[in-house]
Amino acid sequence: MLGKNIINKYPWVRLAHTPTPLERMDNLSRKFPGSQGTINLWIKRDDCTGLALGGNKARQLEFYLGEAHAQNADSVLTTGAVQSNHVRMTVAGAHKLGMQCEVQLEKRVTNRPAEYYESGNPLLLHMMGTTIHYYPFGEDELGADRALYDRAEVISGQGKKPYVIPLSQNHKPLGALGYVLAAEEMLLQIKKTELDAVVVASGSGSTHSGLLTGLRALGCSAKVYGICVRRSATLQKPRLLERCQQVSTMIGHGGVVKDSDILVNDDVLEPGYGRLNSATLQAILSAGKCEGILLDPTYSGKAMAGLIRLIQEGEFNAGENVVFLHTGGAPGAFGYPELLKLQ
Repeated sequence: MLGKNIINKYPWVRLAHTPTPLERMDNLSRKFPGSQGTINLWIKRDDCTGLALGGNKARQLEFYLGEAHAQNADSVLTTGAVQSNHVRMTVAGAHKLGMQCEVQLEKRVTNRPAEYYESGNPLLLHMMGTTIHYYPFGEDELGADRALYDRAEVISGQGKKPYVIPLSQNHKPLGALGYVLAAEEMLLQIKKTELDAVVVASGSGSTHSGLLTGLRALGCSAKVYGICVRRSATLQKPRLLERCQQVSTMIGHGGVVKDSDILVNDDVLEPGYGRLNSATLQAILSAGKCEGILLDPTYSGKAMAGLIRLIQEGEFNAGENVVFLHTGGAPGAFGYPELLKLQ
């Protein structure tokens, strides 16, 4: 099987509670019928991966921290936004494996109330006893990575053996391998039901590219729609194509993803990363009221808003099976007190 071959080839540690559930969303299916009739909406519950309240990053960290463990690292460094789910889960995974962790928080979202900087993920970082550094810029991936490596040199000089999980495109996308495995898991779960489409938040591109590459490598032609949460579709598409090319080569299926496979949509992105809009607010409310599903404003909420927009625009046919990949992130919702105004 594809997954076993990958785990045998790359260092891996178990951190996630998998397989995560694949469930029907019958109430949302009825609430948002397609223009041609009712669509069968499913949800892949990767908010239930279990590591420090769960989320998609657990699957990715099984490979990053697997490599760190194989290199006998005793310290892990990574970077992300103030409300970063990746940062939260990296700390938890590192501590679980007996490694120290230092994190760098970037100023990606400005003019937020105090809750954004003090509750949700930042609160959880303090609860886990994390060393926190700050980076003053929010759209400087290369600079953020340089700051990480500079810090790694400092602690290396103190006799520690650090491992850096960088942010930019200039590194091997080990984390995407977690979603190659998730693609195989999803297909095994859906069994005889034909998978027509998957909708996922598309930010760094690791989850999106891993899932798409995995499906194509397994012979599945289902469309994978990436809902842009950080940058425009114009900028995200080449990023995704490059990532998919890297991942496909890593798993021995070079060229399996074509340019036409890269579907990205930025209709619900504005006013930008980590900022709410009315479509996202309504998507969060609809998921909570219809299915008891908790979404966050930055990733899963915007992805759900994008899914609803695709349905309303007639992108899917009646009877098609569409899976929403829930990437988690609910702790981040506590940084958005305006959610209290939802009715």
